[in-house]
Amino acid sequence: KRKVDSGADAVITQLYYDNNHFYRFVERCRAIGIQQPIVPGLMPILNVEQIKRITGICGATIPEQLLRKLENAGGDEERVHEIGIAHTANQALELLHHGVPGIHFYVLNRHFHIAEIMKRIKPALQ
Repeated sequence: KRKVDSGADAVITQLYYDNNHFYRFVERCRAIGIQQPIVPGLMPILNVEQIKRITGICGATIPEQLLRKLENAGGDEERVHEIGIAHTANQALELLHHGVPGIHFYVLNRHFHIAEIMKRIKPALQ
């Protein structure tokens, strides 16, 4: 709210893995008078240990079902990538169908997964 009151013309959220968190956040923002566009911030999971550290630091959570799938993939990096990419693509599609103004992808200087996500969501948007 302070940033918006200081002139921010858009809001970008921190990462999250359950779109219900985003919808509740938007409701709370609107309730306190924030009318600026609110852009969801998505970060595809490519490494289980890394995302556990990141979510632990920022207070985000990983849905139990998603975490279980990731952990069951064990050390299979390709399978972890597929699970993370599929989850983020599904999140993005749902958000776009709900009318979000755009999506901010946190990529951590890695790009291959974003190209794959875009390939998956583009047909659904045409």
